Amino acid sequence: MQKLPRIPSSEITPKAAYLSRREFILAAGAGLGGALLAGCVGAPETPEGEPPAAQPAETAIAQPTSLPAPAYVDELGDAATPFEDVTHYNNYYEFSTAKAAVPHLSKDFQTTPWELSVIGLVGRPMRFSLDELVQKFQPEERIYRLRCVEGWSMVIPWVGFSLAKLLKEVEPLGDAQYVRFGALHDRKRMLRQADPAYPWPYQEGLRLDEALNDLTILASGLYGGELPPQNGGGLRLVVPWKYGFKSIKAVVEIELTAERPETFWNTIAPHEYGFYANVNPNVDHPRWSQSSERRIGEYARRDTLMFNGYAEQVGTMYAGMDLAGLY
Repeated sequence: MQKLPRIPSSEITPKAAYLSRREFILAAGAGLGGALLAGCVGAPETPEGEPPAAQPAETAIAQPTSLPAPAYVDELGDAATPFEDVTHYNNYYEFSTAKAAVPHLSKDFQTTPWELSVIGLVGRPMRFSLDELVQKFQPEERIYRLRCVEGWSMVIPWVGFSLAKLLKEVEPLGDAQYVRFGALHDRKRMLRQADPAYPWPYQEGLRLDEALNDLTILASGLYGGELPPQNGGGLRLVVPWKYGFKSIKAVVEIELTAERPETFWNTIAPHEYGFYANVNPNVDHPRWSQSSERRIGEYARRDTLMFNGYAEQVGTMYAGMDLAGLY
């Protein structure tokens, strides 16, 4: 079989220029509620298991029936994971530790209005509504692979914009070296945040150069639509060469710092979940192998690719570093 050329995922689909989230959905002819996969880490009780059965009709995300679904394929020739699987196989500990329960428990979670604050070591601290972000930075479609640390993966057509555009807008100061991302903290709407076993709110971090890489995006949708609550709407970070738990959901704050920030799973179990968490088939999790993965919707396992297949775009950032030590 002929090997497909490796081109940036941002070049696969045309830029989606739209004035608001709803106008884009109408223009694209896509269903409401295009999904973002929740950050994927947690108890690996069924890393080999099958996706749960479809949820009852009242939990489903509405999709149009009069228009054909677009054919989404990544740059390696892999088809996108079915919409139903992406929106019903979700890790989201703020709602439940059970993937199948998340869509039902989060179905009444309101993602509008949504605001994002950008603070810290920046020349121009700013606050944006989600609609303002969409209008200003013109999201586009990016088809990325997502590799969960639990040993499963998906191919997801995101709708989002390069994080670098936002960071350049706020003018990082010279001593800024890292970017901290903070998720929504709301015990009334996210009931499991009352659980003292976890260091709420969820937060993540990147080196500034990682955040400025063109592959790193803030996603506001998927499959041409908005993010349903179970997938991290209203706004989600996507870092495709890292394990999914780095792609923090429900982002409400971005802070530029001089020091490396604490992160959720690294705080809980630093021997298992590192700050970098780059996908690396040569470095096993302490409790299971990372050399292969199971694509959701498939039965056979496939080899895991270094940096999830994005080594050409990101490998130079780690030149000379001990990749085993970057877990």
